[in-house]
Amino acid sequence: MRRLAGWLVAGVALAAVGGCGSDGDGSEGSDARTLDVLAAASLTESFEQLAEEFEAEHPGLTVRLVLDSSTTLATQVNEGAPADVLATADEKSMQLVLDAGSAEDADVFATNRLVLVTPKSNPAGITEFEDLDDPDVAYVACVETAPCGALAEQLLAENGVSTAPRSLEVDVKAVLAKVVSDEADAGLVYTTDAFAASSEVTTWPIPGSDQAVTAYPVAVVDQSDEPELAADWVELVLSAEGQELLADAGFGPPDGSS
Repeated sequence: MRRLAGWLVAGVALAAVGGCGSDGDGSEGSDARTLDVLAAASLTESFEQLAEEFEAEHPGLTVRLVLDSSTTLATQVNEGAPADVLATADEKSMQLVLDAGSAEDADVFATNRLVLVTPKSNPAGITEFEDLDDPDVAYVACVETAPCGALAEQLLAENGVSTAPRSLEVDVKAVLAKVVSDEADAGLVYTTDAFAASSEVTTWPIPGSDQAVTAYPVAVVDQSDEPELAADWVELVLSAEGQELLADAGFGPPDGSS
């Protein structure tokens, strides 16, 4: 056991030395830095593209994306998890961080709304949102604590759908995965997620969704080890380039206009 412990200690030491000495291509890595960006799952594709551009503009930098439900990410920030930037899919989750003093302020950079998606085969024969009230239709939505779940709960009630979802998923990507894999007849997802999966799903409008728009704020968090880089990331998201990329992904403008 002492010999095994010695190997483990030696291995950790070598890994630490290796991590400090090179970037994996033989070059010196003393200038290598990491930017931790915590973002709502619905931002996955857009922020992955922005990360590639940001890394290209900042040689030696790695953007580490942590993608999850907004409320989960807000809790992680407030508990001191490594984070430089937080972007949520609603202002309520961001407010938890602002109220806790974990960030000074936030800027809204995009908006989104819910749609209904079915598999291309549409096994349940859905033709309108109200078809979800058929108990034979197995549909899924986000958990109520997630922004997508709160919106889904509101729209289901407004449209008189009393049949409960077959399951509640942790975030919108999990909902979409259930539909794409034919594990559900339908799901409530954001416009952007339906857009990204357009070859695999059919999209149906939800009555009243134009009045149930969610805003996406972004902030530099106080525990950031790279506050200047974090501010640069926020600037990129708010820039004309960032706004064009988000619009191409299906996001609405910050003011929520169509």
